[in-house]
Amino acid sequence: MIAPPHDPALALKLLCDPTRLRILGLVERAELSVGELARALEMAQSRVSNHLRVLREADVLAERHAGRTTWLSLAPLDAAPGGAALLARLWAALRADLPALPEHRADVERLERVLAERAARSGEFFDRVAGEWDKIGVDFATGQARQRAAAALLARESVVADLGCGTGWYARALAPLCSRVVLVDRSQAMLDEALRKLEPLPPGVRVEARRGELDALPIVDGELDGAVAGLVLHHLAELDSAVREIHRALKPGGRVAIVELAPHGEEWMREALGDRALGLDPRDVLRALERAGFQHVTLESLEDRYRPHVPGDDPEARAALPLYLVRACKPARA
Repeated sequence: MIAPPHDPALALKLLCDPTRLRILGLVERAELSVGELARALEMAQSRVSNHLRVLREADVLAERHAGRTTWLSLAPLDAAPGGAALLARLWAALRADLPALPEHRADVERLERVLAERAARSGEFFDRVAGEWDKIGVDFATGQARQRAAAALLARESVVADLGCGTGWYARALAPLCSRVVLVDRSQAMLDEALRKLEPLPPGVRVEARRGELDALPIVDGELDGAVAGLVLHHLAELDSAVREIHRALKPGGRVAIVELAPHGEEWMREALGDRALGLDPRDVLRALERAGFQHVTLESLEDRYRPHVPGDDPEARAALPLYLVRACKPARA
Protein backbone atom coordinates (compact mmCIF):
# COMPACT_ATOMS: atom_id res chain seq x y z
CA MET A 1 0.00 0.00 0.00
CA ILE A 2 1.37 3.45 -0.93
CA ALA A 3 1.42 5.70 2.11
CA PRO A 4 -0.52 7.75 2.80
CA PRO A 5 -3.35 6.43 0.54
CA HIS A 6 -4.84 9.18 -1.60
CA ASP A 7 -7.32 6.70 -3.10
CA PRO A 8 -10.54 6.73 -1.00
CA ALA A 9 -10.93 3.00 -1.65
CA LEU A 10 -7.49 2.30 -0.15
CA ALA A 11 -8.21 4.54 2.81
CA LEU A 12 -11.51 2.77 3.44
CA LYS A 13 -9.80 -0.60 3.16
CA LEU A 14 -7.18 0.50 5.70
CA LEU A 15 -9.77 1.51 8.28
CA CYS A 16 -12.39 -1.16 7.66
CA ASP A 17 -10.51 -3.76 9.69
CA PRO A 18 -11.80 -3.81 13.31
CA THR A 19 -8.41 -4.80 14.74
CA ARG A 20 -6.75 -1.79 13.12
CA LEU A 21 -9.49 0.45 14.51
CA ARG A 22 -8.88 -1.01 17.97
CA ILE A 23 -5.14 -0.35 17.62
CA LEU A 24 -5.71 3.26 16.59
CA GLY A 25 -8.15 3.75 19.44
CA LEU A 26 -5.51 2.64 21.95
CA VAL A 27 -2.45 4.46 20.56
CA GLU A 28 -4.51 7.65 20.42
CA ARG A 29 -5.06 7.31 24.18
CA ALA A 30 -1.42 6.58 25.13
CA GLU A 31 2.03 6.03 23.68
CA LEU A 32 2.57 2.26 23.88
CA SER A 33 5.28 -0.26 23.17
CA VAL A 34 4.40 -3.12 20.83
CA GLY A 35 4.32 -5.50 23.78
CA GLU A 36 2.02 -3.24 25.79
CA LEU A 37 -0.28 -2.87 22.80
CA ALA A 38 -0.47 -6.66 22.36
CA ARG A 39 -1.36 -7.05 26.05
CA ALA A 40 -4.03 -4.36 25.87
CA LEU A 41 -5.56 -6.06 22.81
CA GLU A 42 -5.06 -9.53 24.34
CA MET A 43 -3.53 -10.71 21.06
CA ALA A 44 -0.34 -12.45 20.03
CA GLN A 45 2.38 -9.92 19.30
CA SER A 46 2.97 -11.43 15.85
CA ARG A 47 -0.66 -10.79 14.90
CA VAL A 48 -0.50 -7.23 16.16
CA SER A 49 2.75 -6.65 14.27
CA ASN A 50 1.09 -7.58 10.96
CA HIS A 51 -1.50 -4.86 11.45
CA LEU A 52 1.16 -2.40 12.60
CA ARG A 53 3.07 -2.99 9.37
CA VAL A 54 0.00 -1.95 7.35
CA LEU A 55 -0.55 1.14 9.51
CA ARG A 56 3.12 2.11 9.27
CA GLU A 57 3.00 1.92 5.47
CA ALA A 58 0.08 4.33 5.56
CA ASP A 59 1.94 6.77 7.84
CA VAL A 60 -0.80 6.49 10.45
CA LEU A 61 1.58 5.72 13.30
CA ALA A 62 4.25 7.89 14.90
CA GLU A 63 7.24 5.94 16.22
CA ARG A 64 9.81 6.77 18.87
CA HIS A 65 12.80 4.51 19.47
CA ALA A 66 14.41 4.23 22.91
CA GLY A 67 17.11 1.57 23.06
CA ARG A 68 15.52 -1.66 21.87
CA THR A 69 11.96 -0.47 22.48
CA THR A 70 9.73 1.09 19.84
CA TRP A 71 6.98 3.37 21.17
CA LEU A 72 3.88 3.93 19.07
CA SER A 73 1.32 6.70 19.03
CA LEU A 74 -1.22 8.05 16.57
CA ALA A 75 0.40 10.31 13.98
CA PRO A 76 -0.93 13.89 13.74
CA LEU A 77 -2.94 13.13 10.61
CA ASP A 78 -4.94 16.35 10.58
CA ALA A 79 -1.75 18.37 10.21
CA ALA A 80 -0.68 16.56 7.02
CA PRO A 81 -1.82 17.27 3.46
CA GLY A 82 -3.08 14.85 0.85
CA GLY A 83 -3.81 11.25 1.76
CA ALA A 84 -3.12 11.74 5.45
CA ALA A 85 -5.78 14.45 5.55
CA LEU A 86 -8.23 12.00 3.96
CA LEU A 87 -7.39 9.44 6.65
CA ALA A 88 -7.80 12.13 9.29
CA ARG A 89 -11.32 12.88 8.12
CA LEU A 90 -12.23 9.20 8.08
CA TRP A 91 -10.71 8.61 11.51
CA ALA A 92 -12.54 11.62 12.93
CA ALA A 93 -15.79 10.11 11.67
CA LEU A 94 -15.04 6.61 12.99
CA ARG A 95 -13.55 7.53 16.38
CA ALA A 96 -16.88 8.37 17.97
CA ASP A 97 -18.26 4.95 17.05
CA LEU A 98 -15.42 2.90 18.55
CA PRO A 99 -17.54 2.03 21.63
CA ALA A 100 -19.78 0.07 19.25
CA LEU A 101 -16.97 -2.44 18.72
CA PRO A 102 -17.63 -5.38 21.06
CA GLU A 103 -13.99 -5.43 22.23
CA HIS A 104 -13.64 -1.71 22.89
CA ARG A 105 -14.59 -1.58 26.57
CA ALA A 106 -12.34 -4.54 27.41
CA ASP A 107 -9.50 -2.96 25.39
CA VAL A 108 -9.75 0.26 27.43
CA GLU A 109 -9.87 -1.63 30.73
CA ARG A 110 -6.81 -3.69 29.79
CA LEU A 111 -5.02 -0.52 28.64
CA GLU A 112 -5.62 1.08 32.03
CA ARG A 113 -4.12 -1.98 33.73
CA VAL A 114 -1.10 -1.91 31.40
CA LEU A 115 -0.47 1.78 32.15
CA ALA A 116 -0.95 1.24 35.88
CA GLU A 117 1.55 -1.63 35.83
CA ARG A 118 4.04 0.55 33.92
CA ALA A 119 3.74 3.30 36.52
CA ALA A 120 4.04 0.79 39.35
CA ARG A 121 7.23 -0.70 37.88
CA SER A 122 8.82 2.73 37.68
CA GLY A 123 7.71 3.64 41.19
CA GLU A 124 8.94 0.32 42.59
CA PHE A 125 12.39 0.93 41.10
CA PHE A 126 12.78 4.28 42.86
CA ASP A 127 11.31 2.93 46.09
CA ARG A 128 13.91 0.16 45.98
CA VAL A 129 16.92 2.41 45.42
CA ALA A 130 15.88 5.43 47.54
CA GLY A 131 18.22 4.57 50.42
CA GLU A 132 21.19 4.21 48.05
CA TRP A 133 20.30 6.97 45.56
CA ASP A 134 22.89 9.44 46.82
CA LYS A 135 25.53 6.79 46.09
CA ILE A 136 24.33 5.74 42.65
CA GLY A 137 22.47 8.76 41.28
CA VAL A 138 23.77 11.96 42.91
CA ASP A 139 27.41 12.71 42.19
CA PHE A 140 28.55 15.88 40.44
CA ALA A 141 31.92 17.41 39.65
CA THR A 142 31.32 20.87 41.17
CA GLY A 143 27.69 21.16 42.26
CA GLN A 144 27.37 24.30 40.14
CA ALA A 145 24.23 23.02 38.44
CA ARG A 146 22.31 22.91 41.72
CA GLN A 147 23.50 26.35 42.81
CA ARG A 148 22.80 27.96 39.44
CA ALA A 149 19.31 26.49 39.35
CA ALA A 150 18.58 27.82 42.84
CA ALA A 151 20.08 31.26 42.22
CA ALA A 152 18.11 31.62 39.00
CA LEU A 153 14.81 31.74 40.80
CA LEU A 154 13.88 33.84 43.70
CA ALA A 155 13.35 36.39 46.36
CA ARG A 156 13.45 35.20 49.96
CA GLU A 157 9.67 35.13 50.57
CA SER A 158 8.92 32.57 47.89
CA VAL A 159 7.27 29.20 47.42
CA VAL A 160 9.40 26.87 45.35
CA ALA A 161 9.02 23.26 44.20
CA ASP A 162 11.68 20.64 43.64
CA LEU A 163 9.96 18.49 40.99
CA GLY A 164 11.03 14.88 40.86
CA CYS A 165 12.98 15.71 43.97
CA GLY A 166 14.54 12.30 44.60
CA THR A 167 16.49 12.64 47.83
CA GLY A 168 16.24 16.44 47.80
CA TRP A 169 19.55 17.36 46.15
CA TYR A 170 18.14 20.58 44.71
CA ALA A 171 15.81 21.21 47.66
CA ARG A 172 18.80 21.39 49.99
CA ALA A 173 20.08 24.34 47.96
CA LEU A 174 16.63 25.95 47.70
CA ALA A 175 15.65 25.79 51.37
CA PRO A 176 17.90 28.66 52.56
CA LEU A 177 16.60 30.89 49.76
CA CYS A 178 12.83 30.75 50.26
CA SER A 179 10.03 30.47 52.80
CA ARG A 180 8.43 27.22 51.64
CA VAL A 181 9.72 24.27 49.63
CA VAL A 182 7.34 21.77 48.03
CA LEU A 183 8.87 18.37 47.33
CA VAL A 184 7.20 16.32 44.58
CA ASP A 185 8.14 12.75 43.67
CA ARG A 186 6.31 9.62 42.56
CA SER A 187 8.21 7.57 45.16
CA GLN A 188 7.24 7.86 48.82
CA ALA A 189 10.59 6.37 49.81
CA MET A 190 12.41 9.14 47.94
CA LEU A 191 10.26 11.78 49.65
CA ASP A 192 10.99 10.26 53.06
CA GLU A 193 14.71 10.28 52.30
CA ALA A 194 14.55 13.91 51.11
CA LEU A 195 12.81 15.03 54.31
CA ARG A 196 15.42 13.25 56.40
CA LYS A 197 18.31 14.86 54.55
CA LEU A 198 16.75 18.35 54.80
CA GLU A 199 16.88 18.28 58.61
CA PRO A 200 17.57 20.57 60.34
CA LEU A 201 15.72 23.19 58.30
CA PRO A 202 16.85 26.82 58.17
CA PRO A 203 14.79 29.09 60.48
CA GLY A 204 11.47 30.19 59.00
CA VAL A 205 11.45 27.60 56.22
CA ARG A 206 8.62 25.10 55.79
CA VAL A 207 8.91 21.94 53.69
CA GLU A 208 5.98 19.94 52.30
CA ALA A 209 6.32 16.50 50.70
CA ARG A 210 3.68 15.58 48.12
CA ARG A 211 3.60 12.31 46.27
CA GLY A 212 2.56 12.65 42.64
CA GLU A 213 3.44 12.57 38.97
CA LEU A 214 4.99 15.41 36.99
CA ASP A 215 2.18 15.29 34.44
CA ALA A 216 -0.42 15.62 37.24
CA LEU A 217 1.30 17.75 39.86
CA PRO A 218 -0.23 17.74 43.37
CA ILE A 219 -0.04 21.54 43.34
CA VAL A 220 -2.91 24.01 42.93
CA ASP A 221 -3.01 26.54 40.12
CA GLY A 222 -0.59 29.41 40.64
CA GLU A 223 0.80 28.14 43.95
CA LEU A 224 4.50 28.43 43.07
CA ASP A 225 6.86 31.34 42.59
CA GLY A 226 9.42 28.99 41.09
CA ALA A 227 10.16 25.39 40.25
CA VAL A 228 13.28 23.34 39.64
CA ALA A 229 13.25 20.17 37.54
CA GLY A 230 16.71 18.73 38.02
CA LEU A 231 17.65 15.68 35.93
CA VAL A 232 14.07 14.42 35.94
CA LEU A 233 12.56 15.13 32.51
CA HIS A 234 14.60 12.37 30.86
CA HIS A 235 12.70 9.89 33.07
CA LEU A 236 9.40 10.83 31.36
CA ALA A 237 7.73 9.34 28.30
CA GLU A 238 7.08 12.81 26.87
CA LEU A 239 7.75 16.42 27.81
CA ASP A 240 4.67 18.43 26.94
CA SER A 241 2.25 17.28 29.62
CA ALA A 242 4.79 17.83 32.40
CA VAL A 243 5.79 21.26 31.09
CA ARG A 244 2.14 22.30 30.85
CA GLU A 245 1.67 21.23 34.47
CA ILE A 246 4.64 23.33 35.57
CA HIS A 247 3.15 26.31 33.73
CA ARG A 248 -0.19 25.76 35.48
CA ALA A 249 1.37 25.49 38.94
CA LEU A 250 3.40 28.71 38.62
CA LYS A 251 2.08 32.15 39.52
CA PRO A 252 2.03 34.74 36.73
CA GLY A 253 5.64 35.83 36.43
CA GLY A 254 6.86 32.61 38.09
CA ARG A 255 10.01 30.96 36.81
CA VAL A 256 11.25 27.46 36.10
CA ALA A 257 14.82 26.22 36.00
CA ILE A 258 15.52 22.90 34.28
CA VAL A 259 18.85 21.08 34.55
CA GLU A 260 19.22 18.23 32.08
CA LEU A 261 21.72 15.85 30.57
CA ALA A 262 22.83 16.43 27.02
CA PRO A 263 22.26 13.39 24.78
CA HIS A 264 24.76 10.64 25.51
CA GLY A 265 25.37 6.95 24.86
CA GLU A 266 25.56 5.43 28.34
CA GLU A 267 23.00 2.68 27.72
CA TRP A 268 23.61 1.07 31.14
CA MET A 269 21.91 4.07 32.81
CA ARG A 270 18.48 2.79 31.74
CA GLU A 271 18.70 -0.12 34.16
CA ALA A 272 21.07 1.27 36.78
CA LEU A 273 19.40 4.69 37.18
CA GLY A 274 15.90 4.17 35.76
CA ASP A 275 16.54 6.53 32.83
CA ARG A 276 13.99 6.40 30.02
CA ALA A 277 15.92 8.68 27.62
CA LEU A 278 19.69 8.94 27.32
CA GLY A 279 19.73 12.69 27.81
CA LEU A 280 17.50 15.21 26.05
CA ASP A 281 18.17 17.42 23.07
CA PRO A 282 17.94 20.94 24.54
CA ARG A 283 16.02 22.09 21.48
CA ASP A 284 13.20 19.70 22.42
CA VAL A 285 13.07 21.19 25.92
CA LEU A 286 13.03 24.75 24.57
CA ARG A 287 10.23 23.96 22.14
CA ALA A 288 8.14 22.23 24.83
CA LEU A 289 8.41 25.29 27.07
CA GLU A 290 7.43 27.62 24.25
CA ARG A 291 4.45 25.42 23.33
CA ALA A 292 3.29 25.54 26.95
CA GLY A 293 3.27 29.34 26.87
CA PHE A 294 6.53 30.21 28.65
CA GLN A 295 8.43 33.37 27.74
CA HIS A 296 12.09 34.37 27.91
CA VAL A 297 13.21 30.79 27.34
CA THR A 298 17.01 30.63 27.53
CA LEU A 299 19.61 27.90 27.30
CA GLU A 300 22.93 27.93 29.17
CA SER A 301 25.78 25.45 29.22
CA LEU A 302 27.12 24.48 32.64
CA GLU A 303 30.69 24.01 33.75
CA ASP A 304 29.66 20.86 35.56
CA ARG A 305 29.38 17.17 34.84
CA TYR A 306 27.10 14.46 36.13
CA ARG A 307 29.35 11.68 37.38
CA PRO A 308 27.39 8.49 38.13
CA HIS A 309 29.28 5.35 39.01
CA VAL A 310 29.62 2.97 36.05
CA PRO A 311 28.65 -0.61 37.00
CA GLY A 312 31.53 -3.04 36.78
CA ASP A 313 34.65 -4.25 38.52
CA ASP A 314 36.28 -0.82 38.86
CA PRO A 315 34.81 0.96 41.92
CA GLU A 316 36.33 4.25 40.71
CA ALA A 317 34.82 4.14 37.21
CA ARG A 318 32.51 7.10 36.62
CA ALA A 319 30.90 8.72 33.62
CA ALA A 320 31.34 12.47 33.06
CA LEU A 321 28.20 13.67 31.31
CA PRO A 322 27.63 17.29 30.20
CA LEU A 323 24.74 19.29 31.64
CA TYR A 324 22.76 22.32 30.52
CA LEU A 325 20.35 24.75 32.19
CA VAL A 326 17.12 26.00 30.64
CA ARG A 327 15.28 28.92 32.25
CA ALA A 328 11.84 30.28 31.42
CA CYS A 329 9.18 32.58 32.81
CA LYS A 330 5.38 32.33 32.89
CA PRO A 331 3.96 35.57 31.49
CA ALA A 332 2.84 38.13 34.07
CA ARG A 333 -0.76 39.28 33.99
CA ALA A 334 -1.48 42.01 31.50
